[in-house]
Formats: sequence, structure tokens, C-alpha cells
Amino acid sequence: MFMQDQIEKPKVRGKLRQKLGKEYFCLKEKWRWWSGAEKLAKLRSKDILPNVVIEHKSVLLRPLKDVEMYLQHNKVVNLSLAIKKIDGVIIKPGETFSIWQLVGRPSKRRGFLEGMTLHNGKVMKDTGGGLCQLGNLIYWMVLHTPLTVTKRWRHSYDVFPDVNRTLPFGSGATLSYNYIDLQFKNTTQSAFQLNLWIDDTHLRGAFLSEVPLDVTYQIEERNHHFQQQWWGGYTRHNEIWRKKIGINSAEVSEELLTENHAIMMYNPLLE
Repeated sequence: MFMQDQIEKPKVRGKLRQKLGKEYFCLKEKWRWWSGAEKLAKLRSKDILPNVVIEHKSVLLRPLKDVEMYLQHNKVVNLSLAIKKIDGVIIKPGETFSIWQLVGRPSKRRGFLEGMTLHNGKVMKDTGGGLCQLGNLIYWMVLHTPLTVTKRWRHSYDVFPDVNRTLPFGSGATLSYNYIDLQFKNTTQSAFQLNLWIDDTHLRGAFLSEVPLDVTYQIEERNHHFQQQWWGGYTRHNEIWRKKIGINSAEVSEELLTENHAIMMYNPLLE
């Protein structure tokens, strides 16, 4: 067993401690926004930048074990409300994109509905649930751009077995207002734009650029495996790598983006 594959049995913390801890980190993140320490992307434009960098889509209604379908339909409403605050945003050189800074707190007053959330590996319900699908979509697209991810979280639990999975395990980004956020910075010399929309079956998105890119990106999963821990549970592990390929020179470089380690909530040996 590799050292990085060793995961301790999760600790159960009291509800009061969890609530107070969450509010503390929420206030801390808001102070960071207000302090002006970072230049945040806020400008949205209906004018589309000319160069498509990447497009991606994900299925809206995906039946999941022990998850009621009304939560999936509510998720579509939540996604629609969220993308109205993001679609068309321009990320200028030096600016940082933050999902929660643009979307704001998902509340009933603002029209957000009860949707599925995951908490300590368990399926639960909460207002605004389902927005992780938005984080997953945007993160996957960002990996195919020269934009630099500065904040990204993922679930420490693997809750559902793979069913028609098309992307590598651990290539998404979980969200929970507001400090569990997806943020990335434009460290290039040209502007980028994020477009998002929903059709009858899919959540769709695209990144566009001010000038054509001279490279393309490929994402690969490596060293994927399962491991039984000393305390009896199973864990899942992999690495996500990115290849950068020059369009004209065909020069190839690669980098390790992230290592994923998650506690499994199902037995990997059972179908």
C-alpha cells in the first residue's frame, strides 16, 4: 500500500460544530471578496468572443440509486437560476472567476428549490442542491484552457458506482456556499468568456477566447485503483494528468493536475 493511499476512518463531528464552522468560513470568504485582495470577474456580455476553445455538455436527468426524481427536476430549476448570473461573463487578464461570488447564496427567497446534496458520504436534501453539476462542467472545461485553477474542492466520498461514466473519476468540482467554491484566474494576456445554457436534455457550456490558442489540451486518468483500508472500508484513488500539445510545433508537455483519494460508500467488488 502506498502512503498516499492510506486514509483514516472519517471522524463524526457534532451538528453545532459543523454549523458554526461553516458560518465562520463563509464570513471569511466574504471578507476576502470585500477586501479587494483579488480582482474578480463581474462583467457579462451578450457579445460572443470569436474563438471557441472547448464545448461540453452533461445530462440533466440521471436516475441515481435511492434519489427521488423530483430532486433531479428541482436541480434543473436551480441550474437555470445559477447560470443566469454567470452566462456571458468575461474573464479579463488578471481577473479571478468565482462561481459563488457571481451566483450568491441559493435561498428559497431567490427561487432556489430543494435538491440533492452529499454530506459525509450520505445523500441529503437542501435548498439549491444539484449545483455541483455546474461546478463539474465548468471545471472540466477549464482544464482544457490556459486558465489557472486557484480553488477547487471535490467530494472525499465516492457515493455512486460508475454508470455510463464518460469522464475520469475525480475530474469534477463540488460546491457548497460559499467557501467550497470553484475559482480560476486568467494569467494570460487575452480575455476569455464563459457561456452556459440549458436545452431539453443537457446542461451545456463553452469557453471562448479573444485570440486563437496555439495549443490544445488532453486530460488523462492514470494509476486508478481501489484499496481496502485497515479499518475495513474501501477507498478509490487515481491521478489526473494534462497534456499540452502545440498546434504548430507538435511539442508535447504534461503535468500532474491532481491526485484523488476518496472513501467508497459501496463495495467495489460487487456489481
